[in-house]
Amino acid sequence: MQVDTSFAGRAYPPGDVYVVAREKLREFAEATGATHPAHTDVAAARALGHPDVVAPPTFAVVVAQRTEAQYVDDPAAGVDFSRVVHADERFTHHRPIHAGDRLLTTLHVDSVTQRAGLSMVTTRCEIADESGAPVATVVSTLAVRPEDAA
Repeated sequence: MQVDTSFAGRAYPPGDVYVVAREKLREFAEATGATHPAHTDVAAARALGHPDVVAPPTFAVVVAQRTEAQYVDDPAAGVDFSRVVHADERFTHHRPIHAGDRLLTTLHVDSVTQRAGLSMVTTRCEIADESGAPVATVVSTLAVRPEDAA
């Protein structure tokens, strides 16, 4: 099954609120080698003017991928995740993500194109706090390889 190009232009409403847990930020910082103390130490973060520990910049992908699952897991979309290669990931931060944030994410399927059997899917996740204030934008481009010829 090929990726359905008619999904381009679709928007998915926010799912459940993502509550940013301090321990998740610490684990992510450790896993990614982010060593700044503001990622793990509340006092260090507050000394810099943050209300709590601050997420490493790429943590936004954790929030975005939960919402992208609405599209990727939809059988009608035709995305076989076992054939996906991340081609690009870009982050625009409107403000830092902190422990205690309650985030909502709206997913946009910006484009779906096909080239020589390869499907290129670009999604955009707009992450906001519960008041609707923008927090981050994550743009991902996925290359979905075609099924092997029999």
